[in-house]
Amino acid sequence: MGTPRGSGDDAATTVVAVQRWYGLDDIPADLGRTVVTLGNFDGVHRGHREVLTRVVREAAERGATPVAVTFEPHPIAVLYPDRAPAAVMSLEQRLDALESVGLGAVLVIEFTREFAQQTPEEFVRGTFVDALGACAVVVGKDTRFGVRNSGDVETLRELGAAHGFEVIALEDIGEGSDQVARWSSTQLRAELLAGNVAHAAQILGRPHRVTGTVVHGDHRGRELGYPTANLSQDHEGLVPADGVYAGWLVRLDLDPADLDRTLPAAVSVGSNPTFDGAQRRVEAYVLDRTDLDLYGERVVVEFVSHLRPTLRFDSIEALVDQMAEDVARCREILSAIVPS
Repeated sequence: MGTPRGSGDDAATTVVAVQRWYGLDDIPADLGRTVVTLGNFDGVHRGHREVLTRVVREAAERGATPVAVTFEPHPIAVLYPDRAPAAVMSLEQRLDALESVGLGAVLVIEFTREFAQQTPEEFVRGTFVDALGACAVVVGKDTRFGVRNSGDVETLRELGAAHGFEVIALEDIGEGSDQVARWSSTQLRAELLAGNVAHAAQILGRPHRVTGTVVHGDHRGRELGYPTANLSQDHEGLVPADGVYAGWLVRLDLDPADLDRTLPAAVSVGSNPTFDGAQRRVEAYVLDRTDLDLYGERVVVEFVSHLRPTLRFDSIEALVDQMAEDVARCREILSAIVPS
């Protein structure tokens, strides 16, 4: 599958052939040597990208294929369903983000209770050695694997010595000169659920994204002078806390060079308490545009800045006045930003 390199973090449009394998049987027999990493990679944040770019660099130096191994569903969702974290990304979003760093392939392993019973050696031998022919494995220093997470970096080094691959363990990556605040999916998830989308963007290296199809809503926004694009309930990506945000609406059906592809927007998350709404929605008003017909389009909503919490207003007039203030603030915030 080809993915534009500019779809995420840069402006290039070179298409890179990235293979997606949904199980060991999909891996070609003539693959050759690989440099491998593994993880859930939920969010594909800056910490993940440090590891992934090292994989790409090591593979280039060795004439090998850079490969990321990931799991679906999340292991905790299988082993401890009541403790399963909310996913920051859907699998499709995760694969797109993984491809954007320059990998040659991504292996998706279905995580089951049976799979979880593999010893560290069984997993390494079956996946890294026999299936992928790894000459090097790049991991974070806190990596755990195998039954009951019994394998760690030292285990991996021992297995590498036995099976002929090098292990490269990277230090935690985080914020500030002392790197105390480690970038993690747990931290990212907490920021989003608190509505702190600006800090989430710092962890991600880009705005957080929710993807969905534009569907018909109650059409109240148009009646009030602010027509909104309502995302379908099967949207992908973790929805931040209820509130109003400055953001971007990206029209995936349009060419990246089209001036109407990425548009500044005021984004609302919530159930419209002023109108006694019951269903939680994500809707976006494209600033100063009432001419757009977006129904049926696949779009991305990017969250840039939190403006205020969701409020219940005593009158339609008060709501419209607040919406005008929200739009003005969004315009001010977004006019100083180049969209990703």
